[in-house]
Amino acid sequence: MTAISSTNGMTYAPQGKPAPVCGPGAFVFAAAALDHGHIYGQVNGLREAGGELKWVYDPDPEKVANFVKAYPEVRVARSLDEILDDAAVRMVASAAIPADRAGLGLKVLHAGKDYFTDKSPFTSLEQLAEVRAAVAATGNKYAVYYSERLHTESGMFAGELIEQGAIGRVLQVIGLGPHRLSAPHRPAWFFEKARYGGILTDIGSHQCEQFLHYTGAKDGTVLSAHVANHAHPQYPGLEDFGEAMILGDNGTSFYFRVDWFTPDGLRTWGDGRTLIQGTDGYIELRKYVDIGTDRMGDQVYLVNGEGEQRIEVGGKVGFPYFGRLILDCLNRTETAMTQAHAFKAAELSMLAQQAADALRGVVA
Repeated sequence: MTAISSTNGMTYAPQGKPAPVCGPGAFVFAAAALDHGHIYGQVNGLREAGGELKWVYDPDPEKVANFVKAYPEVRVARSLDEILDDAAVRMVASAAIPADRAGLGLKVLHAGKDYFTDKSPFTSLEQLAEVRAAVAATGNKYAVYYSERLHTESGMFAGELIEQGAIGRVLQVIGLGPHRLSAPHRPAWFFEKARYGGILTDIGSHQCEQFLHYTGAKDGTVLSAHVANHAHPQYPGLEDFGEAMILGDNGTSFYFRVDWFTPDGLRTWGDGRTLIQGTDGYIELRKYVDIGTDRMGDQVYLVNGEGEQRIEVGGKVGFPYFGRLILDCLNRTETAMTQAHAFKAAELSMLAQQAADALRGVVA
């Protein structure tokens, strides 16, 4: 299995306990475009849920060689077409360069297969419109790996608490998504805004997805947005700070901040947190680390009429999204995440980016 780095977000790939939802060979998938290390988290989740990894393809032989070391059972495809022509393959998982994710997804959809892409799934509203049309025309799925909720046990458990009424009706979500830059280890495209889409489009898509999920909002209006390059003039295409405020269509509110300022003294790649305010209490998620203690992540703090609780959920909740996704693909259902939800999270993040760019006088 590939090594997991807790200090570099680009190579962070959670592993859970096997929880297969189907028999051997019932769900065959492939991996293509290995530009971001999140592909390992995507593949881990599908394999643990019973998926069978058959193929891998990337034009870079070094990326392929590293992938094969992690998953020795995989076959190396000579081209993307070799994967798309294989009738046994039901899904293609991908972590392409963000600007290229939609184009690859269109090929997969039109080849009659479901697509599972890393976030952000798009870098422009035009890409979103084209993919929406392709999904409607083909009936195939364009699933998105919003890992900050789907691949954290604290993120999943918070949703269960809300469903149980632990904090009443949700009023507001605050999302904090700091990351360590690790600039020397980043590929060139990482610093090119046209290729990564801007910080609110990229990291912000995680935050927007959590807002929609925890509040139950179906849409939102961007009230304010701001991005900047505060401290990295040597990388003029980088946005190292971003923030936005959104009003949900159900009256809920949302503020999020994302940045590349995780200090080297933190023992993990980012102190990601989510605060959820309800009418009857509140929840705080310390997803990756609980600073000032010897505890790592997946700490859930709950305060309501019954008192104060710290609930350590690591190893107790699992990652049910992946099994649900496989069953959705097999049964043509929508239990893991609706297509509308996946698209709306990306749309809100891009609208926030658009508003921030307009404030700076940046022409798209």
